[in-house]
Amino acid sequence: MKTGTLSAFQFTTLNGYMEGPQKGDISWHRHGPEENAFAVQSLGSGHTLLFGRLTYEMMASYWPTPAALANDPDVATAINNAPKIVFSTTLKKPGWRNVELVKDRAVETVRAMKEAGRQMTILGSGSLVTQFTEAGLIDEFTILLDPLALGNGTAIFSGMQGRLDLELLEASPFKSGAILLRYGLKKRSLPLNK
Repeated sequence: MKTGTLSAFQFTTLNGYMEGPQKGDISWHRHGPEENAFAVQSLGSGHTLLFGRLTYEMMASYWPTPAALANDPDVATAINNAPKIVFSTTLKKPGWRNVELVKDRAVETVRAMKEAGRQMTILGSGSLVTQFTEAGLIDEFTILLDPLALGNGTAIFSGMQGRLDLELLEASPFKSGAILLRYGLKKRSLPLNK
């Protein structure tokens, strides 16, 4: 049986912030036609999308709406149809189509899904990225680097212990000035906390 994979997708500022000073603030992120095409292509890969509660609630409040379907029908259709998992101890009902709720044992759950051959991508969800990075579960990191800096915010990999060595697999510039960077693990010495 083929082993599954786990990738993480995050966009950041030049100085490494994944959100602004206010929790969940991604209003600074530029999203043009090339970024949209990349999103549609990625969402069409058949991967299960993984979310922490905050990112999930932000996405679920927009993508199933008529406004999302009108503004960005291709992305909205793809993300609404994709299988999704939200990891949360407090969420009661997911309230979005094709969603599985996992309340505990996140690391063990993802490890089992990888062993079962599942292909998964974390969207945003910085705390999940840190947790799964430290557990040695993430195979690839895709970072969309926006051409701007913020004075304050939450850093990507915030709270991570140890060191993560990556190797560049791909770098693709977009006309907006953003650069798509795809990294694989340079050293398989994870988990970091051991």
